[in-house]
Amino acid sequence: MALSKTKKIVFPILIIIAILAIFLFWPINTDGTLIKPDKKLLEGKVAFLSRKVPTDTTFKKPNIIILLADDLGKYDISLYGGKSTPTPQIDSLAASGVTFQDGYVSASICSPSRAGILTGRYQERFGHEFQPGDRYPKNNLEYYGFKYLINTNGWRLNPKINYPNKASIATQGLPQSEITFADLAKREGYSTGIIGKWHLGHNKGFFPLDRGFDYHYGFYQAFSLYTPEDDNPDIINHYHKDFTAKMIWGNGRVGIGQIRRDTTIINNKAYLTETFADEAEAFIDRNKTKPFLLYVPFNAPHTPFQVRKKYYDRFPNVKDENKRVYFAMISALDDAVGRIRAKIKKEGLEDNTLIIFASDNGGADYTFATTNAPLKAGKFSHFEGGVNVPFALSWKGKIKPHTIYKTPVSTLDIFSTIAAAIHSDLPKDRVYDGVDLISTVNENKEAHKTLYWRSGDAKAIRSGDWKLIISGKTHEEWLYNLATDKSETIDLAQKNPAKVKELHIALQNWEKGLIKPLWPNLTHYEFDFGKQKYFVDL
Repeated sequence: MALSKTKKIVFPILIIIAILAIFLFWPINTDGTLIKPDKKLLEGKVAFLSRKVPTDTTFKKPNIIILLADDLGKYDISLYGGKSTPTPQIDSLAASGVTFQDGYVSASICSPSRAGILTGRYQERFGHEFQPGDRYPKNNLEYYGFKYLINTNGWRLNPKINYPNKASIATQGLPQSEITFADLAKREGYSTGIIGKWHLGHNKGFFPLDRGFDYHYGFYQAFSLYTPEDDNPDIINHYHKDFTAKMIWGNGRVGIGQIRRDTTIINNKAYLTETFADEAEAFIDRNKTKPFLLYVPFNAPHTPFQVRKKYYDRFPNVKDENKRVYFAMISALDDAVGRIRAKIKKEGLEDNTLIIFASDNGGADYTFATTNAPLKAGKFSHFEGGVNVPFALSWKGKIKPHTIYKTPVSTLDIFSTIAAAIHSDLPKDRVYDGVDLISTVNENKEAHKTLYWRSGDAKAIRSGDWKLIISGKTHEEWLYNLATDKSETIDLAQKNPAKVKELHIALQNWEKGLIKPLWPNLTHYEFDFGKQKYFVDL
């Protein structure tokens, strides 16, 4: 009798457990759609790059160097008056040419921003609106565990969809129909190299060597360890508690986070920021007798927070360990910038080398190592802290030293500036959104009357001094006058409905030239400013 009662109790429980297990481990439906490049634009690209370029023996081709920091905030460096980290090398680069007081990126997150930089086109024009996905939830356990059981800080999981499968993921990346500044330079007879972080696709057709670069040293994904995690007494490791840091430390030097020279995996144990400077010097040495384009996208000061002790020791008075390591990483970055410039001077190439420095987006304030103050918010957001970045350019004899350019420019201008500098024409089958910064600065012209941002349903527009920001999810909107309120603290939307309407119309007109994102985004980020909440798709 007792056994029978037990069976009556246990059996339903086992059924419930079985049903729950089936539910949790049931595979999420996947989408096998393969992303294909725009056929017309691809044909146009092939025709353009194969077209013979006329030889001009009277033109001395300049060398091009693009130095890109990763998650470096505008006020993290002394160039703009930041007090935390002296950056004499970056400051010197800017002093030798032009400092842009209002430099903007086209996206507030790594991969879309880089897509805009390399192509000179708003990345939404070709669907590179979100971060490429490395993996998506495979079953309900992963999905609901991530959504409800893990402390994801400001990251929020979007509603469940049919996620791209492995084959579909392999087609995510900078569309093959797009032309990079490396493609342009190679067409003009340049040697081209990339040393650093790629993050624009990690499968066949999307590798740097497929996108106009002759040489590659670095890694494919969003992050990598600066040096293997071991008991090296020369390395200070600072571990964050958020879930992204745990993922980064666990996956930093595996798979697409491994360091590669071209396609060969390298077992590099030296500090990566210094290694990138070593590699840049070596590239310059190999190519100093011919024109070259060198793109150096550093991963500093992106997480994980790792730094050599010699840089850490420069900040003995900083008691906050998190900030001390972060400041030291920026100091190491500054030294690397100085080494590359010194190599150019040593080889006598300074008069014929254009050097550009910028960051891919604002500082990552979720690390609590930076705030971007006096700017509002940071990476991911369309507030000034997310999109207003350090930006400078130097070209001896072409730009007057100590030049200050005060009106807005964009990292979309890097492509157009390179094209003008190397005397490259551009195809007529696509829209370009940048300007030549050399002529713009020298002639004191206005670079951009209006700039735009979109990430899903989160949008923003700056026109003149006015800036309209629209939150994702809630579609709440705020209007600011940046001439009097650069910190975006006073919402003027209710007092200026006509201006809000005008900016909405301008945004809508711009969006007519865009396409839908080529792949879905897994998460969005929530900023909580107390009474004000802001959401943006990633």
